[in-house]
Amino acid sequence: MTPPRIVIIGAGFGGIGTAIELASHGFDDVTVLEKGDHPGGVWRDNTYPNAACDVPSSLYSWSFAPNPEWARRYAGQADIMDYIDRVIDEHGLRSRIRTGVEVTAAAYDDASATWRVETSTGESFEAEFLVSAVGQLSRPVIPKIPGAAAFAGPAFHSAQWDHTVDLTGQRVAVLGTGASAIQFVPGIQPIAGLVTVFQRSAPYVVPKADRAYTRTHHRLYSRFPRSQALGRNLTWTMSEQLNKSLTGTNPLKKVLEAVWRLHLRAQVRDRDLRAKLHPDYPIGCKRLLFSNDWYPALASPNTDVVTDEVAEILPHGVRTADGTVHEVDVIIYGTGFAATEFLAPMKITGAGGLDLDGAWRNGARAYLGVCLPGFPNFGIVYGPNTNLGGSSIINMMESQSGFIRQLVEVVARGGSIEVKESAEARFDAEIQERLAASVWGGCTNWYRDEAGRVTTNWPGTVREYKARTASLDLNEFAVAR
Repeated sequence: MTPPRIVIIGAGFGGIGTAIELASHGFDDVTVLEKGDHPGGVWRDNTYPNAACDVPSSLYSWSFAPNPEWARRYAGQADIMDYIDRVIDEHGLRSRIRTGVEVTAAAYDDASATWRVETSTGESFEAEFLVSAVGQLSRPVIPKIPGAAAFAGPAFHSAQWDHTVDLTGQRVAVLGTGASAIQFVPGIQPIAGLVTVFQRSAPYVVPKADRAYTRTHHRLYSRFPRSQALGRNLTWTMSEQLNKSLTGTNPLKKVLEAVWRLHLRAQVRDRDLRAKLHPDYPIGCKRLLFSNDWYPALASPNTDVVTDEVAEILPHGVRTADGTVHEVDVIIYGTGFAATEFLAPMKITGAGGLDLDGAWRNGARAYLGVCLPGFPNFGIVYGPNTNLGGSSIINMMESQSGFIRQLVEVVARGGSIEVKESAEARFDAEIQERLAASVWGGCTNWYRDEAGRVTTNWPGTVREYKARTASLDLNEFAVAR
């Protein structure tokens, strides 16, 4: 068996976890290419005030690397970055990561059964196997609003936070009310002069059962690792019920809706504001959010919630569709990511010159979210239809890393492997049928592409996905020697 050369694009949780999985099975010729100046992915980029995970830290971590020293039940951005760095060093991965190297294109050569990877630095790499681990939340989106370029003050996306801007006493416009905004708005509201939140659609927000871990917790988890493992398993079991509720008839949805309603009523006394904060879609259709300070921040005297559509940005303000001009000094875009554009803007070319954009002209799809027909010796981590409405995405990524390792084992025996078109088509038909019956099938959300196809989410439980990726069914693949 000849160990193949492997290139992994992206050094976030997915890329690092895959590199560790491969190295632990003897595949040491791994190069991880990262466009940023440091590993960490979204946790390197998102440094906004109060940035933290909304999945309990015991579950939002690799199964092979428990961390008994988490500072809080829901880890903050800095703690997660420290964890990522520690795991990289513990597994001797630092020397395999090339930072500041952005991949611009990759093309498969049929004759040699290798990939040629081009980068923004002009350097190129060759590999027998290519992995894309760029994720779904790596490319911030700023909406095209008339007049935006003429705004006279600072304007930035939450994932590109400008820490040189002092928000003290400033009039701040926040566009968007998603998972980032519900964290950074409470972080800036106490110091800002006025925060104007422009809301297109109100989110469902339920309490976040967060707390600081004590030295007692740390000693217990260090001396008795099974105690932390028990908490992880309990959290995973509960999160699986949430996954079931989003894709079936599990009654947890009604419980969560009742919790949301009580949470809103308890924290927002003003009836008119409560009406603005009432979602107009079924719970779960958009991402369920967890926060204890979102509603109090919106109910504060220096916060205004505007539900009229943003029509134009002026040099010193934002004009809404009703004609009102809201004067502001700073604009912060909490407008999410290009989640359905998976591998963009890279140009990926498969066997016979097959262009990925052409292959995905009717929407992104992949067998188990990992493999594409026409793209041999290639795997995706956090690819199409592998996102979750509940639970930890790291569980899904670990399953994908293990599946990719099995593909690499086939390549190591010589030749190439690609999923059959018939297998991918059957899988996609099944997934889309199940998604149509899920809570995501009936409303507008970031899980859908422009054509309305749900391309991001997995319509089942993590347990099911683990089972389906546990072993490689070679009947579903074409193997060339």
